[in-house]
Amino acid sequence: MDLLRSLPLGLYLENPVTWLHRLDPRVKLAWLMSFLVAPLLATATWRLILVAVLILLTLAARIPLRIWRQQMGWLLFLAVYVFALVAIAPDGLGVDNQPRLPPNELAFTQQASTPLPATPSPAWYNPLNFGQKPDPARQAAVAKLKRPDLPQPTSYSYIVFQRGLLTVSRRSLDLAIRISTLLFTLIYSTTLYLLTTAPEEVTAGLEDLMSPLRRFNVPVTEIALTLTLSLRFIPLVLEEFQNLVRSIQTRAINWRKLGLRRSAQIWMLVAERLLENLLLRAEQIASAMKVRGFTSPNRHRVPWHDLKIGRYDWVALGVLGVLWAARVGFGQIGSG
Repeated sequence: MDLLRSLPLGLYLENPVTWLHRLDPRVKLAWLMSFLVAPLLATATWRLILVAVLILLTLAARIPLRIWRQQMGWLLFLAVYVFALVAIAPDGLGVDNQPRLPPNELAFTQQASTPLPATPSPAWYNPLNFGQKPDPARQAAVAKLKRPDLPQPTSYSYIVFQRGLLTVSRRSLDLAIRISTLLFTLIYSTTLYLLTTAPEEVTAGLEDLMSPLRRFNVPVTEIALTLTLSLRFIPLVLEEFQNLVRSIQTRAINWRKLGLRRSAQIWMLVAERLLENLLLRAEQIASAMKVRGFTSPNRHRVPWHDLKIGRYDWVALGVLGVLWAARVGFGQIGSG
């Protein structure tokens, strides 16, 4: 088991360098926030468009198949599974459809010109009229009083699909599209951003965007440094956990003979060992920073990246503006 490969979410793709890598991290952060905010109060069609845009960006960037297949494959499967589950589930309205008008409406508004034939009284030996045929003249008179079945004026139907126990209504279909597309958009947009942006670029872009907060004595540099160290520390956590799990597997422990209590004790020891190793790694990083003369982020600054808005960045911002214009004009619920 290799956690660094089986859990590829949040990892940075160093090679090959695509055109998404060359964009300014602040521009990519603006695109990311747009993907996170645009689905709010948006129509189902617009949410599907966002999913298509994310897939087209992945294909246009020429990201290797082995990378995006691991990240997008299981996420698409999860989104389709959620879509199918919500679509066939009850829509939550719980309303029984009842006709607005009674079936014999004309019987209350129109009176017959001639009275209905009297129903003959049953014989004393057959009070329930068993075997007695109905009077055809009376049936014809009653049929004239019934409201005729009028055809549906439009093709609208609240039930989209119905076969056996499976029923898909318009509300359940809309909920399925909203939930599945929101799940895919939120997770994959963040994954694509981290895939094409180095951790140092992420923190540098955030520090530059938060620089006005320094006027309010907000420790922007300390926050950026903490975020950088946390992003660099995630692979170390996965590596330590992976080594401990492999050490348990190599010992060929028979978990059935140990029972639930002893198995829990072993995993508690593993968790304790994992915490000790992580604290040791953190102490080693702190010692390395002290040895190199690091005192504070403001005095010991390391400029990782020179942030400049280039020509392609302006093009990306222009396309983002067009996207938001279309979102406000056509993608809003109740617009048009």
